[in-house]
Amino acid sequence: MTTAPPRPAASRPAGARSVALTWALWTAGFVAFPLAGLAGTAVVGRVDDPLAAVLGGAVAGLVIGAAQALVSRRRPPALRWTVATGAGMGLGLLIGAVAVGYRTGLGDLAVQGALTGVVLGPAQALALPGGTARRRRWLWAAAAPALWALGWTATTLGGIDVESQYTVFGAYGALTYSALSGLLLIAVRPRFPTDVTSPTLPRRSP
Repeated sequence: MTTAPPRPAASRPAGARSVALTWALWTAGFVAFPLAGLAGTAVVGRVDDPLAAVLGGAVAGLVIGAAQALVSRRRPPALRWTVATGAGMGLGLLIGAVAVGYRTGLGDLAVQGALTGVVLGPAQALALPGGTARRRRWLWAAAAPALWALGWTATTLGGIDVESQYTVFGAYGALTYSALSGLLLIAVRPRFPTDVTSPTLPRRSP
């Protein structure tokens, strides 16, 4: 009896497809941001005082968090991620908006976004799946300020009427943020059972 060499695993194409699908679905979730902005505006109107900032940010964050959990196929856990995003955005927008005096210039909104990310990033990092390494959690947290600043920058440069003092950036910024954070999500996520291919057993020949 001889043992034939194991066949090459077919996991790489399947793994690449899984990664691409994860990124595409997460990026497609950018459509939730304008909806979240509308929801926040419906509840508080303009973000021009502390109560409007914290309440509007929390409402928008809950919508965004729930949508991200949905499109990410349970990566990360839905309830934990939704609550963390709502709480992080509420407190983060409060700090950011107050710090810039509710102004809506390009630089002001970039700072507001960065400060929002300073709070939101760690909140979401703690809500990542249990198997996520600590250093990867803090990679997510460290990237959040820049990503949120970019979101507001892209929205402002895209000609959106940011003077209306929305709770979150619009479609241009949302697409920028979602595409980049989707790559980050792939980098920080732990390996899931669906990402691991079953080993191929060696064949025996007479």
